[in-house]
Amino acid sequence: MIRLFVIICMLIALNGCSSNPKQTSRVNVLPYYEEATFTPKWFESDGDVPSDFHQIPSFTLQNQLGETVTERDVAGKVFVVNFFFTTCLGICPKMTNNMAIVQSEFINDQGVLLLSHSVTPEFDSVAILRGYADAKGVIDSKWYLLTGEREAIYDLGRNHYFVEEDLGLEKDSDDFIHTENFILIDQSQHIRGIYNGLNKTAVQQLIADIKILKKS
Repeated sequence: MIRLFVIICMLIALNGCSSNPKQTSRVNVLPYYEEATFTPKWFESDGDVPSDFHQIPSFTLQNQLGETVTERDVAGKVFVVNFFFTTCLGICPKMTNNMAIVQSEFINDQGVLLLSHSVTPEFDSVAILRGYADAKGVIDSKWYLLTGEREAIYDLGRNHYFVEEDLGLEKDSDDFIHTENFILIDQSQHIRGIYNGLNKTAVQQLIADIKILKKS
């Protein structure tokens, strides 16, 4: 009986090793989100999403090449968003390294983009972002490091991507955005997920969820 039990345990272990949880999403359909509590909303199909459901609005920013980037550049694409600054010595380097993992996974997929917004745009000029991109292995066609008007970036982060976790705190435009969150946006500019950009397991879940959106 003991021998049989050991054999069964070995078979279970082997079966677990043969799977690759890093590439498997928890669900076959992702929820939608429309406000800062990230309460999931479920719809049978994209056609069932209300016309007034929250979407990322129009924007105009500049990337590390000095090119203007707008909502037209992400239309019809899946994209991942985060907020950082080049002089950050705390969470930003790890976030950037984890974003690079996502870049590598979708390196040949033109339907996936990465958008990193500087929260110190007064310092992070195009030239500064260019140097940072070179140092971090950023591929210009895949990953945009964005600068622009501070008010516009902070409005996007707080009021449209809902990127901060301090939901109970009132903040004004002078308060600093400092968050580790990655936000997943679908081909129709709907929010479909939020992930801890410091956690490699969460980043692998993000990769799996991007693949789910690509199938839809």
